[in-house]
Amino acid sequence: MISFIQTKIDTHFHALKHVNFRIFWFGQLISLIGNWMQTIAMPWLAYSITKSPLLLGVVGALQFTPVLFLSLFVGVFIDRHEKKKIIMIAQTVMMVLSLALALLVFTGTVAYWHLLVIAFLQGCANAFEMPTRQSFIIEMVGRDDLMNAIGLNSAIFNLARILGPAVAGVLMTTIGTGYCFLFNAFSFIPLITGLYFIKPLFCSIKESQKNVFREIVDGFRYIASQKTLARTMVIVLIVGTFIMNFNVMVPVLAKTALHQGEAGFGFLMSCMGIGSLCGALIVAARSKRGPDTGLLFGAGAITAVLFIAIGLSRWYALTAVLLACAGFLTVMFMTTANSTIQLSATDDFRSRAVSVYFFINVGSTPVGNVLTGAVSNSFGINVCYIAVGAVVLVCLACFSAASGLFKK
Repeated sequence: MISFIQTKIDTHFHALKHVNFRIFWFGQLISLIGNWMQTIAMPWLAYSITKSPLLLGVVGALQFTPVLFLSLFVGVFIDRHEKKKIIMIAQTVMMVLSLALALLVFTGTVAYWHLLVIAFLQGCANAFEMPTRQSFIIEMVGRDDLMNAIGLNSAIFNLARILGPAVAGVLMTTIGTGYCFLFNAFSFIPLITGLYFIKPLFCSIKESQKNVFREIVDGFRYIASQKTLARTMVIVLIVGTFIMNFNVMVPVLAKTALHQGEAGFGFLMSCMGIGSLCGALIVAARSKRGPDTGLLFGAGAITAVLFIAIGLSRWYALTAVLLACAGFLTVMFMTTANSTIQLSATDDFRSRAVSVYFFINVGSTPVGNVLTGAVSNSFGINVCYIAVGAVVLVCLACFSAASGLFKK
């Protein structure tokens, strides 16, 4: 049995043969559990303080607004500096911010403006950390195992998406929300320590005298000249704007539409995590198939249909199943988009292509957060889900027709 399991791991999850990636992978798992606990606790705390879906959406928007303004410059910055050091510094900043939020909650002094400031500063750290972490993977595993490593990375992200919300729900109902932030602060330590011992296969640092803005323009020109990259970016823009960070509205869905408390809310998020984990493992197992814009389009379209179904649902169990299916498809979408971009771009443009991906995917989220928050505030959360699904379907259909995506 052990040899059978080992054979399956070697066959389907071969990126784990790299010691550097194993250290990084296990360190991330602990850190991501803490991160998901905070991801659940922070919007719940914001909604508890404000009782406003719109103000909740503003907190979510501030977490991603820095990505919108910084990610393009970050792509050039990553090319010129050691990626491991960038990740370590960004992780340390986020650890300090989580500890500060925990102390504010424990002392009973937390206010809405504290959440706004911390959300914005975390967004600044994430603007550097997220694209750097993705670009760093190839330095640990090489090109041949890149897509498999991205799939495995997504798998632990979504395993944490199961465990984190479940643990957060228990802590929030028993000992308090502040402990979610405290756990997250300490969860950064294993990853920061592990990064110190990682020795990359190679260290890609670009020596360039070009103006930063010129390099950004060169990156956009390169993407526009590559059909696969350009199509991928447009699909990511459509789906990312409305769907990719919709978890910030799940507290409203749980409370107002399904009449659930903290535990019920945590279970809904865990269902999304279970579906996402399954999607990540499937993508990792099929990693040798390479870039696939057809799968990307299909995953986005079906997710939009599921959002319409969630908006129409009035039953808690059905909504949980639909969220699990949505989680399955959204992680397939994100992992396929990430790997398609990294495998399609050349070494000289990979970091800039990844940064443009985050600029579009994560940077478009503030727009979606504010719009969905406003629609939910005016018409209710169910109408909001239906509207989001319908808009995404229409946009994808128009893009497919205009670009000839499925024409041979």
